[in-house]
Amino acid sequence: MSKLDIKQLTKQIIDGVGGEENIVSAAHCSTRLRIVLKDDSLIETDIVAEIDGVKGSFNNGGQFQIILGTGLVNQVYQEFLVQTDLSEVGKEELKEIASSKLNIAQRILKALADVFVPILPALVASGLLMGLNNLLTAEGLFVSGETVIGAYPQFADLAEMINIFANTAFVFLPILIGFYAAKIFGGTPVLGAVIGAIMIHPDLLNGYSYGQAVLDNTVPVWNVFGFEIAKVGYQGTVLPVIGAAFVLAKTEKVLRKFIPMMLDNIITPLLAVLFTASFTFIAIGPVMRVVGDWMTNGVMWLFFELGPIGGAIYGVVYPLLVITGMHHSLVTSEMQILANIETLGGSPTFAVVAASNVAQGAAALAVFYLFKKDVKMKAIASAAGISALLGITEPAVFGVNLKLKYPFVAALIGSAAGAAYATWREVLSVSQGPAGLPGVIVIRPQSMVQYMVALGIAFVVTFVVTILFAKMSQGKSKLN
Repeated sequence: MSKLDIKQLTKQIIDGVGGEENIVSAAHCSTRLRIVLKDDSLIETDIVAEIDGVKGSFNNGGQFQIILGTGLVNQVYQEFLVQTDLSEVGKEELKEIASSKLNIAQRILKALADVFVPILPALVASGLLMGLNNLLTAEGLFVSGETVIGAYPQFADLAEMINIFANTAFVFLPILIGFYAAKIFGGTPVLGAVIGAIMIHPDLLNGYSYGQAVLDNTVPVWNVFGFEIAKVGYQGTVLPVIGAAFVLAKTEKVLRKFIPMMLDNIITPLLAVLFTASFTFIAIGPVMRVVGDWMTNGVMWLFFELGPIGGAIYGVVYPLLVITGMHHSLVTSEMQILANIETLGGSPTFAVVAASNVAQGAAALAVFYLFKKDVKMKAIASAAGISALLGITEPAVFGVNLKLKYPFVAALIGSAAGAAYATWREVLSVSQGPAGLPGVIVIRPQSMVQYMVALGIAFVVTFVVTILFAKMSQGKSKLN
């Protein structure tokens, strides 16, 4: 594109989002121009969609994101800054600006999602190591009626080492969560880690033994001024440490208003940790443990009690939540399940999400097949479809499927079919990962083939239904 074309393209984008006076700030990632606007109702999506060079657009998290593609987005962004007289900002800074537009519920869900993003590499690494350990210890996978370490005892110690490496991130998950949650909420990250460590201190009753201790009426307690406080750890939990980190951050902010600066580094950490830790064992922990258990039990009931029907329901609801950004609310329950992987065996939600993503990709690729004469739509649909198969669905959902409507409906049907099969076959993941074709690496070894079959079902059903819907739509047009 020439310099003149870039200027014209940028001018059209500015006009399409309500003009320069409607723009608050902007940033970009590798493929998308991200804009925060004063009034989203002024966006003319149809006009933006017709701009030459624009591959799609969607509104999410308080940002209007325009898909331009690698290379082009950098040129447009620089020209965008010139034409709007804005200062350059990074993605994180733009997120902060955009978050001010969100309501309370959306801010809470965004904060929950932001807590887990930095932790994901550790959990993915642990999950893959766990998968490697499963390969060595799964009976009959490589040797008939026997495990690898049973057939080759020289690998036993290696498997034990890998198992320790794999479990570490989950064993100390409250510390990781405490650190990043405190950071997100504006507290001191290392104090958040301390709170997380206190909650899994070895002198406490292990959280995994709490249920049996309740049944046996043997829960240990502290007796403080006549009040009994359960002396129980929070292994395998997520919400309690997030709640504790929130209280810690708010406590620090309040204390710093009254404590002299020269004493701040001594008194503030002391009082903040003392108050937060005490309040955690008195109220935050017990309450949030119950809420977390409700969430986990609800998800497990959906999958293991309703079976394929529950999986199909999740497969339909998930992409609808993606449109609104509410899918972030599912992160917490997913983490809670993975934190209890020793007892639950894995998470049933990952395969369903992957089936949903592949269905969106299949719908976009069906559009690529159908729109033989529309060069622009073919270019958008092909790239968006492949991206969705790899786990990134926004270009397909917002750039293709929702725009045409019937591909999105077809994707819901395909997602339900693939999700129902994955749930029926009890396909479980051992960690987070890319929710698409590459996601097979985080699936239990005994479920890997069934995972790929589930994705194949989601793809084929969606592709066929999209074409059928297109034919039906053409038939109605001819009748009219």
